[in-house]
Amino acid sequence: MTVNAQQQGLSLLACLVPCIPYLTQEQWRALFDQGLVKLDGLSVAADDGLEVAQGQVIDYIVPNYQEDEVDTRWTLLWQNQHIAAVHKPANLPVSRTTRNVYNTLIQILRRESPWPDAHLLHRLDLETSGIILIGQDNEQAKYYQPKLTQLMQCKKYRAIIHGEPNWKTLQHKSYLNTLKDSPIRCQMHGVEEGQGKLSETHFTLLAKANGFSLVECELLTGRKHQIRAHLSQLGHPIVGDKIYSNRGEFYLKRLEDALTQADYDTLLTDHHLLHAYEIHINDMWAQNEDAAVPIVIRDEQYSDVWRGFAKQVGLGVESLD
Repeated sequence: MTVNAQQQGLSLLACLVPCIPYLTQEQWRALFDQGLVKLDGLSVAADDGLEVAQGQVIDYIVPNYQEDEVDTRWTLLWQNQHIAAVHKPANLPVSRTTRNVYNTLIQILRRESPWPDAHLLHRLDLETSGIILIGQDNEQAKYYQPKLTQLMQCKKYRAIIHGEPNWKTLQHKSYLNTLKDSPIRCQMHGVEEGQGKLSETHFTLLAKANGFSLVECELLTGRKHQIRAHLSQLGHPIVGDKIYSNRGEFYLKRLEDALTQADYDTLLTDHHLLHAYEIHINDMWAQNEDAAVPIVIRDEQYSDVWRGFAKQVGLGVESLD
């Protein structure tokens, strides 16, 4: 790992402890004692009192380290000299979790892309696939993150849902917030005006067959879990959604690593079928910004699970393209 500006001046041990959350300071000290931690290629002791400087390189080896298997097949969709749009596979975390530290989208990009200091401009849920924007280095990320609303003019997702809606298009509004007494702290619930944030999504029915439908979802606001919560409110939860279908019981079981094959059979898929399909970027780099045409980026790399399910229920793979 390369020391960044935020880590400048920290002790080497303080810099390392957050890297793998489940390792204690004592376990890190043991790695130092075994010579498995190096600073700029040289072995050091945990208690040397060293303060790290930006740009220094820390190498460490954790014996018998294991992570959950994930799909690491990211692809580049678009880039200029400042930012890039990449495809995130389903079930790949965008950044460090308690389960995955090494194989996250941002760490993979830093290892495999031309941008060793890449930073996320926004996030996607673990199970959501599709387009995500990155800054090619920390300076670009700091510049464009505050301008994200100005930068992204339009965001469209696609989802396979339970049921066959009786509408062709629908604009759904509600106020969303978490509830203190909810067993799932991150779950967004419909609340009264003034008790949450106004959330608005435009839905378009693209195809339906055998009790399932493919819908396009355009975000008119950008709230946490907005599409998932809205579709659940409408009685059409996303296939495979562990939080917003089946009363959230499968999400709670997943937290305890207690999901069984029978549970997955009920869920129908191992990840929810929500895909960040299209974004329109304001061409902020055009010489005449007033006359600039939005840059349209699409991602048609639906997961194998998605395509297999669509074919199985008769939606047809051709309906995805």
